[in-house]
Amino acid sequence: MLFTTATFSFLYLPIVLIGFFALGRREPALSALWLFAASVFFYGYWMPEFTLLLLGSIGVNFFIGQRIAARQGPARRTWLTVGIVLNLATLAYFKYANFFIDNLEALLGAQFSVARIILPIGISFYSFTQIAYLVDTWQGKVREARPVHYGLFVTFFPHLIAGPVLHHAQMMPQFANPAVYRFNAAHFTAGLAIFCIGLFKKIVLADGIAPYADAVFVPVDAGAHPDMAEAWIGALAYTFQLYFDFSGYSDMAIGLSWMFNIRLPFNFDSPYKALNISDFWRRWHISLSTFLRDYLYVPLGGNRKGRMRRYLNLGATMVLGGLWHGASWSFVLWGAMHGVYLMVNHAFRALTEKLGWRAALDASAAFRLLAWSLTFLSVVAAWVLFRAETMHGASRMLQSMAGWVPQSTDRGLLWWNAGLQPRVAMGWCLVLAVVAVALRNSNQIGERLLAAMQARPAWRAPLAGAALASAVALVVVNTTRSSSSAFIYFNF
Repeated sequence: MLFTTATFSFLYLPIVLIGFFALGRREPALSALWLFAASVFFYGYWMPEFTLLLLGSIGVNFFIGQRIAARQGPARRTWLTVGIVLNLATLAYFKYANFFIDNLEALLGAQFSVARIILPIGISFYSFTQIAYLVDTWQGKVREARPVHYGLFVTFFPHLIAGPVLHHAQMMPQFANPAVYRFNAAHFTAGLAIFCIGLFKKIVLADGIAPYADAVFVPVDAGAHPDMAEAWIGALAYTFQLYFDFSGYSDMAIGLSWMFNIRLPFNFDSPYKALNISDFWRRWHISLSTFLRDYLYVPLGGNRKGRMRRYLNLGATMVLGGLWHGASWSFVLWGAMHGVYLMVNHAFRALTEKLGWRAALDASAAFRLLAWSLTFLSVVAAWVLFRAETMHGASRMLQSMAGWVPQSTDRGLLWWNAGLQPRVAMGWCLVLAVVAVALRNSNQIGERLLAAMQARPAWRAPLAGAALASAVALVVVNTTRSSSSAFIYFNF
């Protein structure tokens, strides 16, 4: 069930909200159980065949968490190891078995008669969420004795399919707060407005620019060679499509949560404003970046074991982060590219600090512009590997972007075949660049709206009416399309 569909907006969401607050007035525990059941239904509506896998994962991890909390000494680490291995083994089977078999067949020149394994939606997110819970329990940070609250922590429908990756300590105090189960007009109105902003990002901006990315990447993966303009416009189109698609989902998840008086952590902070690649990863997919830092980079040694070990740890973390996104060599290379970017960035920063240039460079507007440009172009180049379905397609795109275009290439043929105008694509890219780089992000807008709704009750009804009308119009527009596009991160 997509957030952008009429089924979700006009049936599922109103029913769940009414039941949640009606039960919350009498018994918060029943309200939490209702939301847990509704979240499981939300998942099962999309992929009913994997609902038992989700519930089984929740039950096993809750049991292991209880064992970790109740044990002392080496037994705690043993249970933690068992839990992490089970989660990673399940994830590896469903996400990487096909990749392993395909590469084994290519290596041996054989063909195995093995059925293809279907990837359950959201398995990467709920697996990482529960690994973080087990580690936090082992470290003594959390202890959860309420199975319904734990199940709700994992399945809460706004974040279940595409994140953010949550920590137990972020959510459990909220589920234990009786005020969460009482209707709050300020939270509801601000949440509806942020949900509407997310709808606009997805339906108008991301889906609007998507054809210009597909018009290049699809034929290139099939063997075509783009000219330089097609390659750059296609890469930029995907750069903004991905941003507004995932940012739109994150806004909708936060807005929906606010309607239920629950706060999710922000997952985006204007990443295309970053002045270096480290800053980019502090702004892009913040919950995943934090998870990789805390549960992979730091345990590997972080920056505590010398400069070379730090660089190796950075590279390993980013390669594994790329593999988390998808079972293909293009994702591995995408992660490796970002690992190299991070190494170069840290080395450059260390050099400028040693030479005493750091303060002057940070104060220079020209340097900041150069740093932003280099960071953005590096991210765009890496997104080519992220989007391309084949390594040959990614190679052709990057070659054309670098100016190497075969003489036999027909200029503008890909746009012509798709019936699209490159000037329109360039206009789209320019508008989306301004929105992503020059305007305030929705986190800032949301916080201001929430403060205004709390301070000025008279503004709530007009804003709620405008947001509701806009949301209905956007959903109706999306419904009239031939098909509703899923969020890109549903694939991961």
